[in-house]
Amino acid sequence: MTHNHNPLPEHELLTHKSFLKSLNTVDCLFALLTAAGAFFAQTRIQHAMDIYEMVILWASAGITVFLGWFFKPMRWFVPLCAVLAYGAVMLYDGEITHSDSFLLKYFLSSQSAIMWQCAFVFFALFAYITGAVLAQRKNVATNTLLGMGSVFAWVSAVAGFTGLLVRWHESYLLRPDAGHIPVSNLYEVFILFLVITALMYLYYEARFAVQKLGGFVFSFMAIVVGFVLWYSFSREAHTIQPLIPALQSWWMKIHVPANFIGYGAFCIAAMLGIAELWALRNENAGKKSSLPPSQVIEEVMYKAIAVGFLFFTIATILGALWAADAWGRYWSWDPKETWAFIVWLNYAVWLHLRLVAGWRGKILAWWAVIGLFVTAFAFIGVNMFLSGLHSYGTL
Repeated sequence: MTHNHNPLPEHELLTHKSFLKSLNTVDCLFALLTAAGAFFAQTRIQHAMDIYEMVILWASAGITVFLGWFFKPMRWFVPLCAVLAYGAVMLYDGEITHSDSFLLKYFLSSQSAIMWQCAFVFFALFAYITGAVLAQRKNVATNTLLGMGSVFAWVSAVAGFTGLLVRWHESYLLRPDAGHIPVSNLYEVFILFLVITALMYLYYEARFAVQKLGGFVFSFMAIVVGFVLWYSFSREAHTIQPLIPALQSWWMKIHVPANFIGYGAFCIAAMLGIAELWALRNENAGKKSSLPPSQVIEEVMYKAIAVGFLFFTIATILGALWAADAWGRYWSWDPKETWAFIVWLNYAVWLHLRLVAGWRGKILAWWAVIGLFVTAFAFIGVNMFLSGLHSYGTL
């Protein structure tokens, strides 16, 4: 009788390391650096912070550490933006008139950095589209141009986030008694939207190896950049204004960013929906496609909607708490609140149909695309065409 002494293979779940055990020295150093930065910020501006803002500061530090551990490029992204922004603070030296210095005027002032962000969105779009076309012709998974698209996408995110941090400081230089986090008007939140959308796409690009989808996502981002440029030059929206009374609350610092993670994810999903429809058409016709398989695109789309739904839910709850604090009631069926509920319900049904009913393919792709128009109306259309408690966000 022979005996097989070969050990049985272990199940993947048994060999998988826990999240904490997968951390290395660099992760620990990043956490210490982030904590040191938060401590430095608290000691420097403690006089301008109440207990709620201190909680937000340290909660933000904790979230930053988690993001750096979860998505490794954030370990250099956050410190780089912080160093660039602090360099701008040093160049200002407490005087807004120093904005005429070379580095501030052309690179590190908020408006200069944001203009670089806008430029690199177009650079990334060109590189992604051209790279995808060449990759299809040569039948390769990636090439130099697609790699350049990823680099340009990172540069746009760095420039945009740095610009927002510097703009925060500039608001205090202009109005020491009315400085505020730069998420108070359409111009500022669209810059935040561009940063969040780029970072989320870059995560999915690295996670699922879908560089060829960059052209779809950055096409929409280029449209947003066009709006930002028009809004800036025709309405002078880039001018820093004091907060209106309705927005003078620490709730804004957590409600708005959570909302725009949701918006960014939903917009990515819509662009991926277009990509999936294109991929399905090519697959059904037996044509060669430069895109990933439709099943892969749909999986990325599902992940984006799931993340967006989570953060939009959190943002809606935070908005209700803010409303109770400001107006004495959690929900009043104001047009903005009503359409926020419609957006939430739209994606809740989408997730239910995919996870419970098992729907796949074209109908979910179309649903994601249509969802973009529902979301856009909830964000901009309500402010333009309907009046209510949230009418301060008009164009």
